[in-house]
Amino acid sequence: MKSMTVEERLGLNRYITDEQNPHIIPDKEYPDREEVAKVVRACPAGLYKLGENGELFFDYLGCLECGTCRIVSGGKVIQTWEYPRGGLGVSFRYG
Repeated sequence: MKSMTVEERLGLNRYITDEQNPHIIPDKEYPDREEVAKVVRACPAGLYKLGENGELFFDYLGCLECGTCRIVSGGKVIQTWEYPRGGLGVSFRYG
């Protein structure tokens, strides 16, 4: 069996997203850029990005719902973290 990269494995997941109601809302204006950078580095799906001017970008649509950002943030950078509504979110397709 061929070994797969993380990106290939993530590509097999199925997402049913609620595009009207994000389940994670980060504080994009949080002043401590070091704390923000921790969240960016910790996300296993790479959904948090920093722009050239330090602006935080986030796309919840590919979220793995692991809670890493919430834990690393310690209630600082992430304002709201909830699981998606029933029947929505990620469906893992590969171990």
